[in-house]
Amino acid sequence: MRRLFWVALGATVGVLVVRRLNRVADSLSPTGLGRSIGGLAASARELAATVREGMDEREQELRIALGVDAGTMDPEQARSLIEHPTASPPGG
Repeated sequence: MRRLFWVALGATVGVLVVRRLNRVADSLSPTGLGRSIGGLAASARELAATVREGMDEREQELRIALGVDAGTMDPEQARSLIEHPTASPPGG
């Protein structure tokens, strides 16, 4: 009975090791590397879109505060935005 336990344990560990090695080999293959690079590129595009969106929001706030575009920001909010440009947006 004890030998059967050790044989079963050895077989299980062997299967797990082989599966892990196959996964690593697949990730290092040209196809696996392509998937990794594709995922990285998608993440970079998402980051760029988020940054671009934040820049657009900030530009709009500043344009309203400086009077370049007509807006609903009162003079006190505009002054606060100009004096503390890194603070949270007024009313937000």
